[in-house]
Amino acid sequence: MAEHTRSSITIDAAPADVMGVIADFARYPEWTGEVKEAEILSAAGDGRAEQVRLLLDAGAIKDDHTLAYTWVGDNEVRWTLVKSQMLRTLDGAYILAPLEDGKRTEVTYQLTVDVKIPMLGMIKRKAEKVIIDRALAGLKKRVESQG
Repeated sequence: MAEHTRSSITIDAAPADVMGVIADFARYPEWTGEVKEAEILSAAGDGRAEQVRLLLDAGAIKDDHTLAYTWVGDNEVRWTLVKSQMLRTLDGAYILAPLEDGKRTEVTYQLTVDVKIPMLGMIKRKAEKVIIDRALAGLKKRVESQG
């Protein structure tokens, strides 16, 4: 199994509010920084995205890729790479845990990235950490600014 990087943050909002922001792909360019475009290619009967095309510009990594999403109840979403120009693997998850009777949420972000060009494992882990930390900080700011 490939190594992954994980990190957590506490957000002052209910899990449903946090998941609402995570599931709103059209607004990703407003708060993620690296995602310049997001297009839902297919959705399930409940309206949740199943495949999403993302145009990413993360400095050294610029990519147009498609991810497949699996929603696990209301507190977890997982994704895997369908196709990409630069990436071999992009697997991740947001896992939400309610705190303080559901008024706050611990969000854990797990990510595994592998690029098609050779890169040292240590550099990949550092890149994963930067992506995760930025995503969690952006998610926290976005959710809490809506409350």
